[in-house]
Amino acid sequence: MIKFYYNLAPNPTKVALCLEEMGLAYELVPIDTRKGEQHTPAFLAINPNAKLPAIIDGEAIIFDSNAILLYLAEKTGQFLPESTPVARGALLSWLMFVASGIGPYSGQAVHFRNVAPEPKDYALNRYTFEAQRHWGILNTRLGQQRFMLGDKYTIVDMAVWGWSRLIPNVLGPDAIKALPNLQRHLDEITARPAAARALALKDKHSFKAEMDDVARLAMFPHLGKKVA
Repeated sequence: MIKFYYNLAPNPTKVALCLEEMGLAYELVPIDTRKGEQHTPAFLAINPNAKLPAIIDGEAIIFDSNAILLYLAEKTGQFLPESTPVARGALLSWLMFVASGIGPYSGQAVHFRNVAPEPKDYALNRYTFEAQRHWGILNTRLGQQRFMLGDKYTIVDMAVWGWSRLIPNVLGPDAIKALPNLQRHLDEITARPAAARALALKDKHSFKAEMDDVARLAMFPHLGKKVA
């Protein structure tokens, strides 16, 4: 059985959706990042980057969320496009676009808005601009077709959904109104039974809610260190 190391952040949630869509059996292993459990030797042996999610499947360890999606899709043969160079190129391009653009810029926009000390105007403007730009590219893409790779629902859509649920947190409460194609895509995936099961994982374990000093240092260790 697959061991799924998770919390309630966007990246673990998209992996939860993937596992549920594929009907794979998995064991939940909660990692409470506000308590610093991602820094324990046991977890660092699984993911030396101290980030969620990660899975163990037999002897295989996979610890990047988009790598997990691709691994599971290739393992099961599910939620992949047709086997052509053109379709494979689109799959890899858009999957990595989410991994290298949507996730990092969205995450940093939230970080600088909610966590970073003043002065932060330049950094907040930089990451918010880039997050908006990346989300605009996806909105344009989804204005041309039903799903990210055409008419077929794939792991790329799961990767997008993991983050698009949190666009109000990233860009502001009304930002989704300017991204109607993403809203349509989000609503369609959220209505799927597998998405409901993935979102229900929040009721399986209790995670620390307080963002106190212990949580800040556990999640953002640089706050406790001076750069030489």
